[in-house]
Amino acid sequence: MSLPKLPDCLLAELNESGVLTLTLNRPDALNAFDDELSFALHEGLKFAEKDKAVRAILLTGAGRGFCAGQDLKSRSIQAGSDAQVHLGESIRKRYAPIINKLSAIEKPVLAAVNGVAAGAGASIAFACDIRLCVPEAKFIQAFVKVGLIPDSGACWLLPRLIGYGRAMVLAMSGDPMTAEQAFAWGAVNKIVEADSLQSEAQALAVQLANGPTKALGLMKRAFQYGTAVSLESFLNYEADLQEIAGRTSDYQAGVQAFSEKRAPVFSGK
Repeated sequence: MSLPKLPDCLLAELNESGVLTLTLNRPDALNAFDDELSFALHEGLKFAEKDKAVRAILLTGAGRGFCAGQDLKSRSIQAGSDAQVHLGESIRKRYAPIINKLSAIEKPVLAAVNGVAAGAGASIAFACDIRLCVPEAKFIQAFVKVGLIPDSGACWLLPRLIGYGRAMVLAMSGDPMTAEQAFAWGAVNKIVEADSLQSEAQALAVQLANGPTKALGLMKRAFQYGTAVSLESFLNYEADLQEIAGRTSDYQAGVQAFSEKRAPVFSGK
């Protein structure tokens, strides 16, 4: 499959290693989401999920920010008007599909957070499997300052990353989480200087793309299932997943390479 035709607000590039880089491209608005960008990102992720040439996904932002969340200027109905603003409908149609897709894609998804990640932008970073960020990055959940709750999955994702107490303080105060806090609390995996962020993120994405991506996808299933069930139920599910993994070509390639004392070459099959 060739890359899908996407609007200019989302850049897509697929390299020879199978890493699909999706770049949010509204730098003048800190890559804040309008309707076009949210639907384009969902389309880009659907392509990444289906196309066998894509073995890993790297999500980042153009310019000095990762994503400032919802672009309030793009709303056709502003708060204070006589008409009702249906925020729940906006979440269901625009943001929930993105968060669900990031979670469901059985391929590794990395975020290279190159600046501020606020609101839905922070949630999208939290929904990725691995996060790298620059020292200047901030993760902001300021919904409380306008009388709302953190959305786009933040109230589910953030406690699982940093713990209930820390997540609740951030949500109730609206204070930003700095890069240093995010790393210390486990919300990001590494802090990287700005001039090295993209190269390090690409190198890690290539490493994962060259791995047994079928097994990596099954790992995502296992980790997500394990957060909501008993150990006994999980062990049964784990056995089913391992049975699937054991029937892959990658497993056979890995065992053969181990016996021959060489590095394996995985195909993702």
